[in-house]
Amino acid sequence: MIVALAGGVGGAKMAQGLQQALPSGDLTVVVNTADDFALYGLHISPDLDTVMYTLAGIADPVNGWGVAGDTRQTLDAIARYGRDPWFLLGDQDFATHILRTERLREGAPLSAVTAELASALGIPSRIVPMTDDQVATKIETPAGRLDFQDYFVGRRQSDDVLGVAFAGIDTARAHPVALAAIAEAEAVVIAPSNPIVSIGPILGTPGVREALAAAAAPVVAVSPIVGGKALKGPAAKMLETLGHEVSALGVARLYEGLVDGLVIDEIDRNLAPEIAACGQRVLVTGTVMGDGEDRRRLADEVLDFAATLTPERAGAR
Repeated sequence: MIVALAGGVGGAKMAQGLQQALPSGDLTVVVNTADDFALYGLHISPDLDTVMYTLAGIADPVNGWGVAGDTRQTLDAIARYGRDPWFLLGDQDFATHILRTERLREGAPLSAVTAELASALGIPSRIVPMTDDQVATKIETPAGRLDFQDYFVGRRQSDDVLGVAFAGIDTARAHPVALAAIAEAEAVVIAPSNPIVSIGPILGTPGVREALAAAAAPVVAVSPIVGGKALKGPAAKMLETLGHEVSALGVARLYEGLVDGLVIDEIDRNLAPEIAACGQRVLVTGTVMGDGEDRRRLADEVLDFAATLTPERAGAR
């Protein structure tokens, strides 16, 4: 059993590579849900959907999110009624959100609904929300506190990030399947997702850090920062305005004491000695994932790297 912690497009690509590299059913992906929100009366789970569509092989290959070849006639009709369709949803997306919302209103937990949707799409891996409880990312900016999707999509990440909070996380409960998977895992892979708003909420959910610290398996992270830049999304600017170094070394410092190894890109090879000084073994390889072959290659290398590591984290057995 391999466990991946993931959110966003980078996390979904890593999860797909791992799914290709492993026997059917051997992957559990624990996904960020702090960017979930309500729109048009529907429950939207952007990270869950990106991971789900990618593992099903139906994700839009250009954007990395949404369904390949999807249409937007529903949004066009919404615009005709005078509403601003600021959050892009395809018509097939609407089907996902309609069915999810219906089941949630019937009382089903998000994890059960996710499993039903993933099964219908023929996904062999297990996709688990970090929690069935409601957690919401709030972004502190010079313009005030913003809901995450307002900052990320509505305002196109144009605001400096002065702080990040996760409303509801203190009382949230990590999903027991996620905790059990971490305890039983042969390796835990932290995907190249935004460490602040994609991985941060997962790690901040009560019980997750403790489970990772106690895990007998090695924990390996893949840096989402390559050559001082984020390949997608606001991670680089967010790290900078929050006072972190925008580099693979900055990522290593964020994960210090939590991971046994860090995978960095060839372009960042010179940072390997400083990362090692943070107590992490380093694998230098090509981390930019394009097509499926890239994703499978990186997954194979990450798994081989993990197999060479002896957990030395505080609390590891």
